[in-house]
Amino acid sequence: MDPSPRIEDCRRVDQIAWSTWEPVDVATLTFIVRGTEILLIRKKRGLGAGKISGPGGRLEVGESLMQCAVREIEEELLVTPIEPKYRGELRFQFLDLYSIHTHVFTSVDFIGEPSETDEAIPLWTPIDALPYNEMWEDDPLWLPRILEGQNVSGYFLFDGDVMLDYEIEANSPQDQEGDPGAWHE
Repeated sequence: MDPSPRIEDCRRVDQIAWSTWEPVDVATLTFIVRGTEILLIRKKRGLGAGKISGPGGRLEVGESLMQCAVREIEEELLVTPIEPKYRGELRFQFLDLYSIHTHVFTSVDFIGEPSETDEAIPLWTPIDALPYNEMWEDDPLWLPRILEGQNVSGYFLFDGDVMLDYEIEANSPQDQEGDPGAWHE
């Protein structure tokens, strides 16, 4: 049996031993949907600076995924999502050895007025006109699915900003067991 290739030599997601994969970071993304619009951000710093994305960030020690989802959107946009719903998980491996396991949430209500911070500029965007050309390459593969109410599970391999390969599954929320929003990593 051939040993698994080193991460930096991988070109396909099936070359990665996902069953033993441990990400460098665990994070959340939370999308607020208001009618036919979605609240996105233009990131001002950190991973993906300059890109348009959903608000989110890294899990802190002792924090649940739900707590992280709420805290990050409060820090980035000064709003509090109401009753976020868990929509799935995305695993990203970069050839430079960075990796991140991202948990996705949506909310249809919030408290406050989205405001610019040191981290992000709020962007209300029509759902039927998402600026995918300014977003990560993987976003058009899974974001429409969660906006349709599906849950997603994805694996992505990147070389910098370039996506090399991916695998993604979507299922209805009732196919998901347990309360992942309360899980700790």
